[in-house]
Amino acid sequence: MEANARWVALTAVAPVAWGANYYVTHEFLPAGSPLYGAAFRALPAGLVLLAVRRQRPRGTWWWRSAVLGLLNVSVFFVLVYVASQLLATSIASTVMAVSPLAMMLIAWPVVSERPRAAHLGGAVIGLTGVCLMLFTGTDGTSVPGILASAAALLVSSFGHLLTKRWSAGVDVLASTAWQLTAGGLFLLPVAAVAEGRPPALSPSALLAFAYVALIATALAFVAWFTGLRHLPAGTVGLIGLLNPVTGVLLGTALAAEPLAGQQLCGLVLVLAGVVLGRPARPGRRGGKRPPSAGLPRQDTGRVDRERDGVTP
Repeated sequence: MEANARWVALTAVAPVAWGANYYVTHEFLPAGSPLYGAAFRALPAGLVLLAVRRQRPRGTWWWRSAVLGLLNVSVFFVLVYVASQLLATSIASTVMAVSPLAMMLIAWPVVSERPRAAHLGGAVIGLTGVCLMLFTGTDGTSVPGILASAAALLVSSFGHLLTKRWSAGVDVLASTAWQLTAGGLFLLPVAAVAEGRPPALSPSALLAFAYVALIATALAFVAWFTGLRHLPAGTVGLIGLLNPVTGVLLGTALAAEPLAGQQLCGLVLVLAGVVLGRPARPGRRGGKRPPSAGLPRQDTGRVDRERDGVTP
């Protein structure tokens, strides 16, 4: 359980950083340049990780990096950038909170992880909290922005689960670097054709891009993919509910977005959903029991020897 707690804490870095990313993008990054904005976020992050872990893709990882880079980086980052510009910070991050349910449903066929009752219960409770935070009658809603955010969560859920399925035995830093670099390289020529010259960046925009690339991308994606490797997809998805919590709190504290009592109740329900979906304790109901659990004491040595391929 201590190991699970460490993986949960590490994974939580990602949604908190992403929740803050909505505020940074909305307030400091240039509007009207989603392709360049996504490229400036992805490529520096990928190159930094490549410098840290100097490994090139091998074999199937050339095309896998391209597919994951397109899903997890190119398409996802553009949609998030559009949503961040069109929606208030609290609403943009809140829409993405539907991703736990999407990850649970997609994880079943993609990685053969059937959602536990606790995961589904946590998702229902968390989504109820999301609805309380979202449907408050406040300004900041935009149908194109909500559609962009919803599309982003579907694309990222599928891409993240493909990453979980394909990444066994592959270094997390290396595979993350390949995805980010591939996604950034895809975006640059498209941005040049569609948006022309890169936008002029003020000092505050440069600092914002530094946060977006290094913290909300390089660090956050390494933490997220590490969590996907060590925790059930349902648990990771519920940890992602910290994204709207961060977005709502930052939107209220820094962007002067109103925080009603209804939203506070929603935050409590979201956090309750995260706690309910935490990893099961081994040996408890719903968790896995050790191979020798429940056997007489004198038989456990025989079981361990047979498991290891040693016969008496």
